[in-house]
Order: sequence, then structure tokens, then C-alpha cells
Amino acid sequence: MMRIWILACVAALLLAWVALAGGATAWETNTYDDFQKGRLAGLALTRDGRLRLAPKLETVFRSEEPVIWSLVQAADGALFAGTGHRGRLYRVDPSGKSEVFWTADQPEIFALALDRHGALLAATSPDGKVYKLEGGKAAEYFAPGTRYIWSLAVSADGSLFVGTGDEGKIFRVDPQGKAELYYDTGQSHVTCLAFDAAGRLLAGTEPNGILYRISARDQAFVLYDADLPEIRRLRTQPDGTVYAVALGGSLTRKPLPSATPGTAPQPVAPTASVTVTVTEEDLAQGGVEIKPKEDPSRAPAAVAPAAPPASPLFEMAGVERSALYRIHPDNLVEKLWSSTEENAFDVLIGEHETLLATDRQGRIYGLGSDQRVRLVAQTDESEAVSLVAVSGGLLVATSNMGRVFRLGEGSGAEGSYESLVHDAGAVARWGQLSWRAELPEASRLVFRTRSGNSARPDRTWSEWSQPLADAAGSAVSSPNARFIQWKAEFAGNGGRSPELDSVRLAYLPQNAPPRVLSVTVDALSAPRQAQKGAQAAPAASPYSITVTDTGQAGAATAAGTATQALSRLLEEQIQISWQAEDTDGDELTYSVYFRGDGEREWKLLKRDLRTNTLAAEADAFADGRYFFRVTASDRAANPLESAREAEHISAPVWIDRTPPTVTATASARSENQVEISAEARDAASPLTRCEYSVDAGAWNLAAAVDGVIDGLSERFQIRLDNLPAGERLVVIRVFDSAGNAGLARLVLR
Repeated sequence: MMRIWILACVAALLLAWVALAGGATAWETNTYDDFQKGRLAGLALTRDGRLRLAPKLETVFRSEEPVIWSLVQAADGALFAGTGHRGRLYRVDPSGKSEVFWTADQPEIFALALDRHGALLAATSPDGKVYKLEGGKAAEYFAPGTRYIWSLAVSADGSLFVGTGDEGKIFRVDPQGKAELYYDTGQSHVTCLAFDAAGRLLAGTEPNGILYRISARDQAFVLYDADLPEIRRLRTQPDGTVYAVALGGSLTRKPLPSATPGTAPQPVAPTASVTVTVTEEDLAQGGVEIKPKEDPSRAPAAVAPAAPPASPLFEMAGVERSALYRIHPDNLVEKLWSSTEENAFDVLIGEHETLLATDRQGRIYGLGSDQRVRLVAQTDESEAVSLVAVSGGLLVATSNMGRVFRLGEGSGAEGSYESLVHDAGAVARWGQLSWRAELPEASRLVFRTRSGNSARPDRTWSEWSQPLADAAGSAVSSPNARFIQWKAEFAGNGGRSPELDSVRLAYLPQNAPPRVLSVTVDALSAPRQAQKGAQAAPAASPYSITVTDTGQAGAATAAGTATQALSRLLEEQIQISWQAEDTDGDELTYSVYFRGDGEREWKLLKRDLRTNTLAAEADAFADGRYFFRVTASDRAANPLESAREAEHISAPVWIDRTPPTVTATASARSENQVEISAEARDAASPLTRCEYSVDAGAWNLAAAVDGVIDGLSERFQIRLDNLPAGERLVVIRVFDSAGNAGLARLVLR
């Protein structure tokens, strides 16, 4: 085989993207986890994450029924399939010809087995009975009196063991037809039966996921208590090893309200919820029917639920859904595989690989001795429920629809892969698709793309593009859009398959503008403190008005946006800070401007900042009201023609470093009483507080003449009573909203 490694050409990509240098990104698919999320048709996925043509998958039988519950192969090579939900048993001869072999009077045939003479045994539900079909006749073989029969197993001595529900009992029927209760598990359902290498019966149960080893009547040992609710399938090995598939871990139940008379319960089977309607027309359709003798005392039911009434099931994301356990002969348990995304229904132990059947598009996985997983094949049905090894391949039974596939040994001739839909986050310009693959001589691998603006491909999407054949980089012709998907088409040659290793799609999302969320102007250092006394005035704290992108100030009421007054500064500096974001993750640069009240143009303070703060000298600003504007630009990460910017303007800010002017006179006095008239004025900030001190004593609050201290000018009346004789010093102090204090001094004699 000629080996050709096709490598992505980085230089070609750089040339193709020279006009889109900034902000370009790439979507890469190159690991097992990446590839297994897509849709495979006729392809397998190796353990090291390479796609190749899968073994041939051909349809052996189409039942036209929703599900095939059970599958056995007779000694003559004929295949028997028990189906739901019309109780039909099909026979498929070695040539592929199929017929309805028997129609039960119950809608489900959950289990099939062959006795030691080759006679077929079929278990029906929900009125559980076992029938023996031989010589063209069907006869009732055993009726345990239970609602469901989930599993059958025939021992070496010819005894039939029957696993039932909804009381979790196991019955034994000897070769002479004598039946007995063999073991009561105490569980609701006995979901699977098997025999170990020593001939001991193994039973898997639900809802507590307990695996029993039953050595004799009423003698059992709990071999394993799984973390999952249901032991679904058992496989045993000659060396005593037991493999167990468990599932149902992501499902939880909520209590049902009391049943209303006349309402039918929702039927929930261990693996699927089904509602079955049986009509005379259904029973009359097709094939040879071997009908059991009807019981005239039992009226036919129009609706037959396939499982016991149960509360609704709710799926819990991120919880382990299923697992495969290996139980060694010394009873040690090893978890070989588990999944939080899919349920495993069956396991088959091969010489070199263990196969698992799951409900993810009916996939078959292979588990090697190193416990690494590969995707062997995909049936594209809802569930692969049963695996049967036959000469020349593997049979896979599925549900929705009920079919049987044969997985051959050689590779198929063609296959395809559809990637997941990729979200570029915004309308994007597509660049080049490149890939790395190994191509045998005369094999073929081509790619196509399609795009759209809905999250799921629909008729609004573009058609699949013409083939892209240049692995080093082919320009994507699909329309610019937010979502894109690629497809790879494989064609082999003589059993030799292309092998796809990785795929890379480059694109440039439409550049989203940045956002400046807030601008804050603050004092850089602590305000000047007033001297403390018994009633010292608290210094005006440097508070910040944070303006959001809606233009509303955090400290404002519904009446409007407050004007911020900066506190008096010791170090004579102010600090402007801001918050900004860019949804593309682009690096942002900032420029800061200011404008005084009554000015028309913005003046630049600093440009091309890469931090979110700027300190400015307070001396550069005279007292007055100012606005500060911050602009953010993503031009550092985008070409100039596609760069975007945004801006935000602060709430108005007062810069006031001048204290109020205070004047005071003693307007009236008596022998021990003085009345003082004081007036304070401020050019910039409203006044907030007036207080006085006598002989450097405690500060006392003084009220404004009009009752509220809130204007640029205020008058105060202070009356001093019971003054002792002699000279007295009175100091009057008035604060403005910026924390500046103006003083007046009076000497009273």
C-alpha cells in the first residue's frame, strides 16, 4: 500500500489569512473524544482517534416492529427474534428469508431460549407465561403467576430457570415440567440470568442493581452490589470470570399522585417506556401463526402495558448512566468502562476485544485489553440491544426500528462522517479547511461544508458545498454565517481504507465592539480630617459615583444622576478608573478625556492605556464641575478597518479645593448672654455642616436660619448663655460637601 501523509500547510494558511491577521481562530477536530461526538455512517473510530471505514454492516432482517427484545440462533442456523409491541416471533432462515413464526397473545416477548433438545422457549409479558414451540405447535410450558418474565436460562441438566417481575422471583422447571420457587430475591425484577463456570446460577436484579450467585434452592450469595439500579446483562467465561452490564444511573423518579379512577398507568419497562395497543388486525397480519389455546374466561385487553406502573423518570445530567464490571474468580470487582452519556445494553467477550452495545445511535464499541475504547460500528438506530456471535461475524439486534444487522470482518466500500455543528459565536468569515490523513492508493477522501444561522441545520442552511480536495487548505465556499458543519466522504479500495487523523477549519468571527461598563472618579488619598472633640464633625468620606452602561449612577435616585464632589486631597491627585469587556476576548486599549462645565470640546488626558486606572494631578483642574470620558478600542487585536471602539462618560464631578468663606459678628449681648450672627458662602460646593467651639472646647452643632444646611450660602444664629465673666474665644467652622472647612474667629470680652 502506498502511504501518503497529507500535512496542513501553515504557510499557505498564513498567506490566505494575511488580510484577516487579527482575531482569526480555528476549530480543530483531532482526538477520539472530538470525533466520537459526530455522526458516523459506515465508519469506525480507532483508539488513537482516527476515522476509517468500518467492517461491513448489512441488514439481515427488518421486523417492522419497534424493538427486538431477544435473539437466539438455532442449531440449523435459523435465527429467532422476539419483538415488541405486538408479540410477534420471527424466524429468519440462513438465506435471509423471514416469516412471522408465532404471534403471542401478549404484546412483548422479552426472552427466548433453546432447551437441550433444540426446542424454542419463549417468555411473554405482561401476563407472564413461557411457551414451548416445536413441531409447528406452541404449548404453554409454565405460568409462574407473575406479571413479567424478563429472562430465561437452561441449565446443563435441562432445567429451565425463569426470572420474573414484579416480585423478583426465580422459578425452576425441571425436564419433566415440575416447577418450584427456586429463590426470592426481594427485588422487583430479575432482569438477567446466566450460569458461571461451576454451573451456579447468576441473577441480575433491579432496582438495587444486585448480582446474586445462587448455588442451591434458597441459598444465595451477593456477588456484587452495583452503584447502578439495574444489572442488564451477564456473560461468563470458562475461567470463572463474570462480566456484568449495569445501567439506569442517570434516572431518578418523582412520586406520582394518587391514581384517578379510569386512568391508565404509564408503562415503563426496564429499558424503554412503551404503550402497546393490540388489535385483531395486528394479530392477523402475515406469516405462519402458532397460536396458544385461548382462555375463554379471560376477556382480551385493548391496551396491555409492557411494564409495571411507575412514577415518571427524570434524567439527571452528568451522572454515571451505565458501566461494565469484570468480576474475577476471587470475587474482586473491576470497573472496565462507564459513561455519563449513554446506556450499554449488552456485552460480548471476544478473544482480543470486548464488545459493548449502546443506545447512542446504536453504536458498538470495542474495549481492548488496555481498556482503551474504539468505535467499531454505528447502526444509526436508537439502541443496539443485543449481540450474538455467529460464524463469519456478529449479529446486532436494535430498537426503533427492530432490525438485525450482521457485522462482517472486511471493511465496507464507503462511509461518511458529519461533524458537530460549530458555533463561531457571531457571523464569521470562513477561511480554509485543511486536514491530515493517510490515503492508500486509489482510495478517496473529500470534504464538504454547509453553514447557517440557526443552531440546528434546517432548510434555511446552505446546501453542502462542492467537494474540497486539497488537504493543505481549501477555501470554504459556504456563506458567511454563525454556524458551520463539515462532512467527510470516504471511499476505500480493495478493503483498504483512508484514515483521517485531524481536521482544521479557520475562520474570522465578526468583530464585536467592546463595552465600557462604568467610569469611576475618586480621590487618590484620604481626605483631610477635622480635629476630633466630644462632638467632632466626621470628615467627608471620598465616595464614588459609578455610572453603568445604562447611564444611571449607582448613588442616584429616580429623580436624576447625582453630581459627585471630590473630597479635599492631601496629595492633590484624582484617580479615574473604569471597567470594560470584550466578548471576543480581544486586548483593549483606552484613552481618557475630560471636559469642564460650559466647555464644548473634550481634552485628551492620556491615550493608549492598557490598564484600567489613571491618576491625574489635581492642580491641573480649577474648581468646578467636570465630566470624564473613557474610550475602549480593540484595534490592538484587529485590522484598522474592522476595529471597533466604545466609550462611556462619567457622572458630573465637582472638583473643589477652596473652603467656604465664613464671617461672624456678635449682634447682641447682655451681662452673661451673647448672640452671634454668622454667614458662610462657597463658590462651588453646597454647605453641609456648621459648628462652633468656645475656648477650644467641644464642637457644638449650629442650625441654619432656614432650618436646612444645603445651599451655597447660609446664615446661622448662635446664642451663648451663662458665659463666665472675662475674655472668651469663639471659633465657628463650616464644611462644604467636598470636605473643605472655613473658619471664623470671634473674641468676646
